[in-house]
Amino acid sequence: MAELEISPEVANDPMNRRVGLLVSMVSILLSVFTITSHRSHTQSVIHRTEANDQWAFYQAKKIRENSSDIALSMLASLGTDPGKSDATVQKLTAARDKYANDAKGLMADAQRKDAESEVEEHRALYYDVAEGLLELGLVLCSLFFLSRNHLFPAIGIVASIAGIAVGLLGFRL
Repeated sequence: MAELEISPEVANDPMNRRVGLLVSMVSILLSVFTITSHRSHTQSVIHRTEANDQWAFYQAKKIRENSSDIALSMLASLGTDPGKSDATVQKLTAARDKYANDAKGLMADAQRKDAESEVEEHRALYYDVAEGLLELGLVLCSLFFLSRNHLFPAIGIVASIAGIAVGLLGFRL
């Protein structure tokens, strides 16, 4: 296997140092946006799971409310003595009203969690695009070392700046 030797004139070339520094800075920014993207995706999943839990609890409350309502309808249709069924009717009515009120609060909480999940998913999309543009910038800047073509770092800088701008847009959400 051939060994790679760096000649002194290549090592001391100021353009090599500038591009090397540029590659280092883009790499750091890439790692920041990669971690931020992963955290945003995780938050989105957490919010979505919490919303699903709240929707399930809401459904359980609505089922209980409906069961109480059915029991009240059955008592009314049977035509039993009001004196005997008054306590049961009051108990079922109170339970039905409690379940209905509980369900309203759970629905509001579930909708809030859904909205939080949507915001995190939207934010994660910005971070993913920023990550892709920064990776493109990193690769383009690195191609300078193989080709010695100054066009690659220039395009890499443009891609990196675009990635930073898109990533910063994600922070504002």
